[in-house]
Amino acid sequence: MDVCLVMKQRLDELGLEQRDLAAAAEVTESYISQLLTGKKLLPEPSRTDIYDKIGKLLKLPSGKLAKLADHQRKEILKRNLEDPPKPLFKEVRELILRKCRPEKREQIRAIFEKQPFGELERLVTQKLLDVVKKIAKDELQSETWLQSVARLNGKSYEATRVSILEFLDTDVFNVSVENCASFLEPLIESWDIDLATFGMEIVLNRRLIPGYAKKFEFVEKEAARPEQEPGLKEFLRHIPVNGGATQEEIEFLRKLRFNGKHPTALYYYRELQNLRDPLHFREGSAAAMHKRRNADDVEKQMQLDSRKRAAQRWAKNKIARHKKTKS
Repeated sequence: MDVCLVMKQRLDELGLEQRDLAAAAEVTESYISQLLTGKKLLPEPSRTDIYDKIGKLLKLPSGKLAKLADHQRKEILKRNLEDPPKPLFKEVRELILRKCRPEKREQIRAIFEKQPFGELERLVTQKLLDVVKKIAKDELQSETWLQSVARLNGKSYEATRVSILEFLDTDVFNVSVENCASFLEPLIESWDIDLATFGMEIVLNRRLIPGYAKKFEFVEKEAARPEQEPGLKEFLRHIPVNGGATQEEIEFLRKLRFNGKHPTALYYYRELQNLRDPLHFREGSAAAMHKRRNADDVEKQMQLDSRKRAAQRWAKNKIARHKKTKS
């Protein structure tokens, strides 16, 4: 069912007008008019309270408008995905470059200009949008903050709220000059990027957003290394068994993952032998077979030692149970 049609029907049934909807949702009447005529894309339900406020005025079940809007938005966006992405407006690119650290600006400009909308330009634009969107979403309910942004841009409170709703729904392929002038320009102080790691540092305008951290960093890092497996610790403690494993071999064994399982020292010994065995790397020879036989001997000795320890533990437990029974 069409969301706009539902709203129009309820307006007629309740004898209300578009300005009543605008007042309830705290937006402009022009914005409501464009929504009802399909000229504006419906806002994302999870990013705004506009549907709750309109639904309350129209006396609709809680969440009904948001659910309808979500379904309708997906259909529209699915059709739009068939169109190829367009490069940024020239003004948008210039603003992003102007906010870049001066000592790196020309280097970044040269990379941007090599292709219309390359990977680096998309990455930088997306990260700047992510940071400013988070602020806009958090502050959407703050009348004081909205009034500050409205005064800065020379707009009314309602018009500023409309701008934020539209900005929250934009993406890296559809960011407009107005989005930049209203949000990226005043909220972003500067940004920098490490071209080796692609780590970004974004500095915010502390006058407009004093409650936020001054810098945001985006750096790709390896997952935190888990605690070393007990079986690997035991394997590394036994010098005759680990065969003088090199640092590179130990690092390889550390990176093995087992999804909750905990292998024994014997497993790591076998893994190391597999790693060293030339037969596994298309280099067969009599010497390799000899090494394999030696490895098998060590493996058998490890199994015997393991059985001996098990027998010793069993004997100790038996003596302890006997003493307990006697006492």
